[in-house]
Amino acid sequence: MKPNVRLLRKQRQYSDEFKKQIVADFEGGQLSVPQLSKLHGVAYQVIYRWIYKFSTFNEKGFRVVEMKDSSQKKMKEMEAKIQELEAALGRKQIQVDYFEKMIELAKTELDIDIKKNYSTPQSTGSGKTKKK
Repeated sequence: MKPNVRLLRKQRQYSDEFKKQIVADFEGGQLSVPQLSKLHGVAYQVIYRWIYKFSTFNEKGFRVVEMKDSSQKKMKEMEAKIQELEAALGRKQIQVDYFEKMIELAKTELDIDIKKNYSTPQSTGSGKTKKK
């Protein structure tokens, strides 16, 4: 006859000081929940329960979301991409300002109108031609 496995398992009791120390380690950013779980041999669900219970930052009705390393890495990559695009946009804006100034100088000093004259009719040269 097999022994009842449930009767052999013992439920572990942790002190409030131990629970608060784990929550403090998590809040301090020293360790993540999976790291704490592996280090102390406590299920991560239990650690989240302790965070909800003992956290100084947690308010009732709010869920704790922990960003994984890959999410943080992706966020940093996106921020770097945004900075790169903003720099490119700034360079293009400088070029646009330069070209507009050149057009203005060409008109005032050389009396050359480079901008399109809106009163002239559009060209029909790119339209379809009739076959004979």
